[in-house]
Amino acid sequence: MSRDTVDESPIFNIEELADYIAQGSKPPSDWRIGTEHEKIPFYTNDNSPVPYDGPRGIRAILEGMKSKLGWDPIMDEGYIIGLVEPMNGVHKPAGPIAISLEPGGQFELSGAPVKSLHETCGETGSHVAQVQEIAEPLGIRFLGVGGSPKWSYDETPRMPKSRAKIMTNYMPKVGKDGLNMMYRTCTVQVNLDFSSETDMRRKMQVGMKLQPIATALFAMSPFTEGKPNGFLSWRSDIWRDTDNCRTGILPFIFSDDYGFADYVEWALDVPMYFVIRDRHYIDCTHVTFRQFMNGALKDTIPGGTPTMGDWANHLTTTFPEVRLKRFIEMRGADVGPMRRICALSAFWVGLLYDSEALNAAEALTRHWTYPEVRYLRDEVPVKGLRATLRNRSALEIAREVVEIARMGLKNRAMLNSEGYDETVYLAPIEEVIARGTTSAEEMLSQFNTIWGGSVEPAFVEYAY
Repeated sequence: MSRDTVDESPIFNIEELADYIAQGSKPPSDWRIGTEHEKIPFYTNDNSPVPYDGPRGIRAILEGMKSKLGWDPIMDEGYIIGLVEPMNGVHKPAGPIAISLEPGGQFELSGAPVKSLHETCGETGSHVAQVQEIAEPLGIRFLGVGGSPKWSYDETPRMPKSRAKIMTNYMPKVGKDGLNMMYRTCTVQVNLDFSSETDMRRKMQVGMKLQPIATALFAMSPFTEGKPNGFLSWRSDIWRDTDNCRTGILPFIFSDDYGFADYVEWALDVPMYFVIRDRHYIDCTHVTFRQFMNGALKDTIPGGTPTMGDWANHLTTTFPEVRLKRFIEMRGADVGPMRRICALSAFWVGLLYDSEALNAAEALTRHWTYPEVRYLRDEVPVKGLRATLRNRSALEIAREVVEIARMGLKNRAMLNSEGYDETVYLAPIEEVIARGTTSAEEMLSQFNTIWGGSVEPAFVEYAY
């Protein structure tokens, strides 16, 4: 979950909102890669959930990491809910790293924007090692799968986050699965830059069209409450009925003249979650941002006119398959073992950060229509690589797409200290393609054979 912003700059007109996003444009030489992933803490003695409080709770892990790393705490009404790398007055072009909590206790790493996949994968490995050093003496490890496989919603812990409390009250009003999304799923995503409105359009269109292919390749949430749930990506299916005002495949992005202003016009009519005033969260779920702009909260909350901080925070409460802020977020994948975290970033960087690869991906998807992509997206949670588009299986399409990504990474020619380029990080999804089955299907096969009808072995085989 995104860290919330405080920026008291006033907003005078809607055009400023599009300009705010447009200011994220960067020349290709300044493009960076920001990888985020979530993971589920559990006690190793009985595979039970970890609460926030207590000597072996999530707060204890955060306090331990604060002492170890010397990072600044992120506080919410007196509770520590995350950590951020201090700048200490030093300008860091890459920006800080942060650790935050999802509502059910999922630990999230929001990696710093870095130039190469070698850096982002190294950063992920360092983070996991740091967390393990603090958590393992407490008898805690972390599960890397897309959905909580064992605990019920009622058994899942609650984190003391003001934002999460507002969302928890609101979600049941707009969909049946919002609370499951918040408390029982884990994703991996990569954040990428754009150079202009045209570049943003191309990347978002390719990203939106290919997001179901990524979902299929990374499907890894086939269990709920100890049993198969009928899905390969339960996490992806959950998003289909979370809150259709702010989720899914956005049809207007398919337009030839889609631009910043179109995304703004859509986001303006999405109901708000909150504003922050004097470090306190105020529930604003009864109005849209457009109504806020038109004075709906002027006499009901302190500082009742919108600020750029309000707009930045509002953008984080929209959840389409590809999200636009001052960068682009690819949001369609289940989390998995650490190699797959690196692979997700490699998949999208290869496709979108090389001009030859982006041209090829655009040519492949150019004539795909919104109804076709929507159909594919709705099929993938159940069928995975067997889902179809235009009489081609997702597996066939994925094979071609990953070859394009490989070409893009090879063209980038970024080598590590051992002389390997970034194509090495595609190996986990190349294995999926060679096998022809998703990791979720492999897990189901294990459940029905060597796991003996139990999900408990997942807490060993897929743990950090």
